Amino acid sequence: MSIEIEQLAERVEKFVREIVVPYERDPRNSAHGPSQELIGELRAKARQVGVLTPHIRPDGSHLTQRDTATVLIRTGLSPLGPLACNTNAPDEGNMYLLGKVASPAQKLQFLEPVVRGEVRSAFLMTEPAEDQGAGSDPSMMQTTAVLEGDDWIINGRKTFITGFQGAGVGIVMANTGTATGKVEASMFLVELPNPSIRVERVLETIDSSFAGGHSLLRIENLRVPREQLLGEPGQGFALAQIRLSPARLSHCMRWLGACQRAHEIASAYACRRRAFGKLLIEHEGVGFQLADNLIDLKQVELMIDWCAGVLDGGSPGISESSMTKVAVADTLFRIADRCVQVMGGTGVSNDTIVAQVFREVRAFRIYDGPTEVHKWSLAKKIKRDHLQAAS
Repeated sequence: MSIEIEQLAERVEKFVREIVVPYERDPRNSAHGPSQELIGELRAKARQVGVLTPHIRPDGSHLTQRDTATVLIRTGLSPLGPLACNTNAPDEGNMYLLGKVASPAQKLQFLEPVVRGEVRSAFLMTEPAEDQGAGSDPSMMQTTAVLEGDDWIINGRKTFITGFQGAGVGIVMANTGTATGKVEASMFLVELPNPSIRVERVLETIDSSFAGGHSLLRIENLRVPREQLLGEPGQGFALAQIRLSPARLSHCMRWLGACQRAHEIASAYACRRRAFGKLLIEHEGVGFQLADNLIDLKQVELMIDWCAGVLDGGSPGISESSMTKVAVADTLFRIADRCVQVMGGTGVSNDTIVAQVFREVRAFRIYDGPTEVHKWSLAKKIKRDHLQAAS
């Protein structure tokens, strides 16, 4: 790690711990994430100290994945940290994708305002289960896009769309292959809000750190100019892979920071709370849980570093990011669960962020692909590699 990145990470950590953490009790935090007012206030402070969008350099280039990890883990030390520093999902993944594949005009219109932290973005891919729409299986996509003259006309429904309320940029995935009877996914860039995209409801979920929550949407005759197609028609699934591998890893980075903080809080509690004549930390049942946390935190850190190295080496890292996502999500859940258990009643209250971290990390085992889907994908790779080796 260079001195430059080390100093940047230290500035980010100082900002999150000293400036952001006190906002965790701000009443502008809700079940559907912090308000736009609160986000704007925090981002103004991040801009003042030079830690807004720290993973992207002034020339628009991204840090390496290893350097990104060094920074994003620090932003995750508070549930508000990624939003304050503009390293949150889905914005961080959307910035990465647009930086790689958007045209110069598309970058100017859609990417640069997000990088500057002026607007948030949303990624509209998942569809309702009751519609038999795309979820873990994107080939089930029901949303359609039909070319009429110079415009694409999009119709369908989307769900669990993180951060849609209050977003200024949307990336919409739709099937442009209806004429052939095939699912040929494409991506479209849209300015938000748009009257053709209506929020049916904001879902009630166990997590609460994402601004705008998660929305169920109806898209009716959304008209998108040709020049707002991202890439070429039918490239949607390929473009999604460009985004998903690093985005999965970024989730791991941020939630590692959150669990590091939860472990700090649980350890401090165990070192001051007494029961049965001694400190909790001196009871083997408590001390060993915190020791297991230390071991797991280090293993998570090493796995993130390994996967980041693979991506930095030029590999798409699809299998590596799947393995990392499964291992990290499941391990961080165990860490958060132990923190709750060590703290007892205080651990399930909102007196600290430990209960929130527990809820957020539980949700992480589902989004960006449930554990079971990633294992199924890895099993298919094992079979494919075995058959190739045997032939």
